[in-house]
Amino acid sequence: MQFDFLIPKRPVSLQTRQRSKLQNWQAFVRAEASKTWVGTPYSGNVHLTLVYLYDTDPVDTDNIIKPIQDALIGLIYEDDSLVTDVESHRRSLSDTFDVALCPLLLVRGIISGIECVYVRINSAKALESYL
Repeated sequence: MQFDFLIPKRPVSLQTRQRSKLQNWQAFVRAEASKTWVGTPYSGNVHLTLVYLYDTDPVDTDNIIKPIQDALIGLIYEDDSLVTDVESHRRSLSDTFDVALCPLLLVRGIISGIECVYVRINSAKALESYL
């Protein structure tokens, strides 16, 4: 199992005081994933990879994981307890990237020049393969 998509919008932190803003963000994330996801929710363990491309004043990476993870419950995977592995990366849009080595959707995010989050979901591997 492998699936990726791009969220073309600045992420909302789990720590926001405006709950409606967080709920709207999660609905947006789900809608973006729904544009290309086909099939039923995956029932195996998954590895979630996030790449947050920011302009200025970035959101903490640890605070964007949970809202994105929760937005995908029942769509991509049955429950967030199936997310056994998480990688989260934050890079400035002004950084230099070797786009030849990046997935196409991440390249689109870089080229767009707007804050976005690239999301990739894979089947989880054995722990030893990550070490």
